[in-house]
Amino acid sequence: MTEPGTSRPGGRTAAVRASVLRAAGDVMAASGLSGLDLTDVAVRAGVGKTTVYRRWGSAANLVTDLLSEMAAESSPRSDTGSLSGDLHANAALVYRTLSDERQGPLFKAMIAAATCDRVTASALEHFYDTRVAEWAPCVTDAISRGDAPEGTNSESAIRQVSAPLYYQFLTTTKRLTPADAERAADAALAAIAAGLFRN
Repeated sequence: MTEPGTSRPGGRTAAVRASVLRAAGDVMAASGLSGLDLTDVAVRAGVGKTTVYRRWGSAANLVTDLLSEMAAESSPRSDTGSLSGDLHANAALVYRTLSDERQGPLFKAMIAAATCDRVTASALEHFYDTRVAEWAPCVTDAISRGDAPEGTNSESAIRQVSAPLYYQFLTTTKRLTPADAERAADAALAAIAAGLFRN
């Protein structure tokens, strides 16, 4: 069996994969990892359960492939020409994702599953590493322009943008707002300017 997430099939195989991953995401968003049953996913996706079991084999493998696809399909980083513009765009993207009626519950379920499932934890770590690497050039470009201190750790700075948004999302019932995203970006910019992320 091909390891999930290591290839991008074409044709009907791609259509089957897309349907199955969509169904898996719907189930995760509604019921979490405990509700992710491969037979149920197959029915929801309109494909044979043998196909799902043969390709993925387990719920953990299905989650891994789903996170791989989410990373590949995520919006590319913004390049506004300024560090402020880029970090505000990053914060706005995180806000929109976590506030989305489907994506918000899906991420909450993924994070919850990662606390008790090693495979999911590894897949989620890879997802966030991929997204941070996508946005880190915002900071390295700013360093080159002289808009951020030399030696600033770009990945740590990018993680700081989304950290307060995730903390509110996961620890309170208060809905995120665009103002929360603005504040998160402003705080990260202030911390960068103060040299708090220098290596």
